Amino acid sequence: QVQLIESGGGLVQAGGSLRLSCAASGRTFSTYTMAWFRQAPGKEREFVARITWSGASKNYADSVKGRFTISRDVTKNTVYLQMNSLKPEDTAIYYCAGDDHGSYTSSSYRSWGQGAQVTVSS
Repeated sequence: QVQLIESGGGLVQAGGSLRLSCAASGRTFSTYTMAWFRQAPGKEREFVARITWSGASKNYADSVKGRFTISRDVTKNTVYLQMNSLKPEDTAIYYCAGDDHGSYTSSSYRSWGQGAQVTVSS
C-alpha cells in the first residue's frame, strides 16, 4: 500500500483559492489511480475528483467541475487539488485516496490520508 499525507488546507473567504497537496510514499504510487474525497459535518464522504495513473483521464463531481483541478507529479510522488472560486458549501475535510483501480466510490480505495480541513467563510 501507499502512505498518503495531505497538506494545504485552511480558512479562505468565498471566491478564494486553495491548493491541497497529497504526498505519497511507496513504490506503487506511479501506478495508482488517485482521488480526492470530502466529508462535511453530518454528511457522508463524497467523491470530488479522480486522476488515473497516467494522468490522461480526470473526472470531477458536478459540484466542483470548472472550479477544481486535479493533477499529479510522479517525479514528486504528489497529487494536487487546485480549488478556485470556493463556496461555503465546499467546507469539509478533504481526503486523498489511492488504489490500483480506484473509481468513484470510497470503498474502491485502500490507501487514505489523514484529511485536511478546508473552511470557506461567506
